[in-house]
Parts: sequence; C-alpha cells; structure tokens
Amino acid sequence: MSTAFCSRCATPMAATLLGGREREQCPACGFVAWRNPAPVGLAVIEHAGQLVLIRRREPPLAGYWAPPAGYVECGESVPQAVVREAREECGLDIALDGLIGIYSQADVEVLILAYRARSIGGRLSAGDDASEVKLFAPGRSPPQAPPDGGTVTDQWFFGVIEDTIAQWRPAPAPV
Repeated sequence: MSTAFCSRCATPMAATLLGGREREQCPACGFVAWRNPAPVGLAVIEHAGQLVLIRRREPPLAGYWAPPAGYVECGESVPQAVVREAREECGLDIALDGLIGIYSQADVEVLILAYRARSIGGRLSAGDDASEVKLFAPGRSPPQAPPDGGTVTDQWFFGVIEDTIAQWRPAPAPV
C-alpha cells in the first residue's frame, strides 16, 4: 500500500491509524492517500437477438469470455464510459437499457456497474483489450470453468460475469 512520497509536498508518507484503519498520511502537511475502488462500467449487449461477448486479452481473466467493460475515466460519467468501452472493445455503438447491478467486494480494488444494452450501430469487431468478439444465441453462452487458482479479483470477476449473463445461460435440465 506504499505511496512512498506525498503528492503535495514530497515528504515520505507514514502509516497512520485513521478511522480504525491503517492509511498513509503525510507527517508534514497532513495529506491522506485514500485508497478507493476504481469504478468500472460493463455492458451486457444484445445485438441482432444475440449476446455480445469478448475474449479478454488482459487480466483479470485473460482468455475468458466476458461482456465489454473498462474503467471510468475522469471527465466522463459511468454511462458514457460503458458506451465508450463497448465501442473500443467490440466496435458497436450501444444504447443503455438499465442497470443490472452494482458489484463490489471488500478485498477487490474495483467497483463494477453493469448495464443492459442493445446495439444501435457500428460494426462488430474485436478491438482494444479483446482478442476476439463473438455473438451467442440465447441459451448458448459459452460454458466456462471458474478460474483454477488466480487472484481474488479473478474469482470475484468470474462471479460477476456469471451473474450478469445468467439470463443468456441454458435453462437447467429437468430432473
């Protein structure tokens, strides 16, 4: 968790107990280096009646199929980031149809805001962090095993993917 030097006055930071947690604080000017989760926007996109998934090129879960997602940048809202990330990762222009959910876990440094979306233009193509993009018919989303080992983020993100695309999964076999 070391920030090393204060971003305001360049004094070495020191571990301090604040609000019941250890945090880095500058002993000279009092600046606190707060560690907050980074917001990520995710789009579960329907295109021509099918689910759009990308094969992730980068961690977490490199090689797994997932909805397009990415960090919210300063100067944009979460919905703007979701639209931008969809364009960058799968080539589609999208309209958001509502929030699926907000996903967080105490030991993971991101907060995911997942939206339902539909394509309204563009051309389906893998880009940015995607090695591949593919359409999946309802009930035909790819089966994926949970990551064997990996980081806490890998395990958590796998669960988020499973939850957000659950309606596209095959119906359970009758017993």
